[in-house]
Amino acid sequence: MRTAVLSFRNLFTQQALLHKIILSACFLAALLTVTTSLGFSFVHTDNSPVAVTTSGKIRGYVDNAVNVFKGIPYGDDTYKHRFMPPLPPKPWKGVRDAIQFGPMAPQVIKHDSDFYPAPKNPKVSEDCLNLNVWTPGLHDGKKRPVMVWFHGGGYNGWSANIDLYDGVNLCRRGDVVVVTVNHRLNGFGFLYLGKMGGKKYAESGNAGMLDLVLALKWVKNNIAEFGGNPNNVTIFGQSGGGAKCATLMAMPSAYGLFQKVITMSGQQITGRTPEHATETAKSILKKLNISPGHINEITKVPMEELIEAMQGESFTPVADGIALPRDPFSPDASPLSKNIPMIMGNTHDETTYLIGSSDTSLFHLTWKELPGEIMQNARQYICSLSPDTIVAKYRRLYPNYSPSDIFFAVTTAARSWKSMVVELDVRTRQNGAPTYVYELDWQTPVQHGRLKAPHTLDVPLAFDNIIYGAQMTGTGHDAQRVANLISDAFIAFAKTGNPNNGDLPQWPRYNLKTRPTMIFDLKPKIVDDPRGAERKIFEKAPYIQPGT
Repeated sequence: MRTAVLSFRNLFTQQALLHKIILSACFLAALLTVTTSLGFSFVHTDNSPVAVTTSGKIRGYVDNAVNVFKGIPYGDDTYKHRFMPPLPPKPWKGVRDAIQFGPMAPQVIKHDSDFYPAPKNPKVSEDCLNLNVWTPGLHDGKKRPVMVWFHGGGYNGWSANIDLYDGVNLCRRGDVVVVTVNHRLNGFGFLYLGKMGGKKYAESGNAGMLDLVLALKWVKNNIAEFGGNPNNVTIFGQSGGGAKCATLMAMPSAYGLFQKVITMSGQQITGRTPEHATETAKSILKKLNISPGHINEITKVPMEELIEAMQGESFTPVADGIALPRDPFSPDASPLSKNIPMIMGNTHDETTYLIGSSDTSLFHLTWKELPGEIMQNARQYICSLSPDTIVAKYRRLYPNYSPSDIFFAVTTAARSWKSMVVELDVRTRQNGAPTYVYELDWQTPVQHGRLKAPHTLDVPLAFDNIIYGAQMTGTGHDAQRVANLISDAFIAFAKTGNPNNGDLPQWPRYNLKTRPTMIFDLKPKIVDDPRGAERKIFEKAPYIQPGT
């Protein structure tokens, strides 16, 4: 009898222990799911995906059946070789966790917008050469299209560390691989010291662009491990990210590393001249009390002091004759990219965010104030054109527009639309690979609709990420409808070099005779030469690249 009782008690104890183990496993699984979704670091499991890169093994995590790897080093710590071309990362032993964003580059702009999400991991470091990968499959032999994203923020700031750029939805939607990249910015990436420092610093004005070249080389050498096709890479970016794409199109070191390009509200017609860039360098050296004869001292200045000295300065790629041997789209399009298919696009009301976000009084202008505000905010774009004459022409074109409507229409057409027209003209005359053009007309309902279709609105739509971009798009059915249209078009283009798919009217390649343009709205349509009358108002004003 006693033996039977003991046996029963042992059995009960074993069952209780098993029950505890099951509960613990369920709790761990739930914790893993919650912490992953919130972006916290978490404990990996035996089922975590592991990939082998040229520098070592990395361990990621799974999000909605998509393998995610974040903070992967593609270059060495840039503090060790400031203002120099980047070097590959140091190899590591064992398996490195890649489950959270890596450090972002030193910043000289603030991320305080109530419209655009701020970077998620605020850690800043010169050890910032890292990238993130989302993929439906690992080492499975499939050759998926690869979409490499370059973030906006001009050349001065911002980061890839934003959930808005999360690649899960694009991966699931189109069976593609998505890569986002951090790189050197502002003076850390574009301070030109070549004229004062000699051969050692000859490419310093384009160090940040050379970072992107190194990232693309990483993709070339590693992306097959992540189920991607190294010979079918599309680079895409918005605002400064689009300008970076345009610059890469003229860089010999980037030749052959990408096969398609999408630029969203971002053009780079010219680089800075070495002379102009040298003036900026002299200004920064003066702030740091460093003489040109002791230029090497700048490599030892603490990061925070350098950031402070860079405030108020402008940085863009430099046409240095080496890394960037010529202007990307002036006087013509670089022949390096003649055979690369391209999409260019803008939003209908670029400057409601670009300018209006920093001065809300511009949404309440009077007719008396309007000419002065146009001169104040668009002097370099209208050149010798009279603001009063411009206003008179716009009032005839759009009799129902308010003064603020005309202000944002003028600044958008003269600044953002004009630069895209310049690129399109020289690219189309090149008569190479096809170019497709879009304009986003869908108006966001956020902020009571006053922004209409502003700069950056196409970003959450292209990534099919209106949940992460809710403060930009809202989360309604209309936003999702336009997100479906744009993301599907971009995926089709990444696969074939042609954005046409079953959900759009036939999208013809661009030509200078009819200028056909896809208008993205709830009912997409093709319009020939949209803003044609506005284009003619500004066609005699020479375009000057901001920052150059």
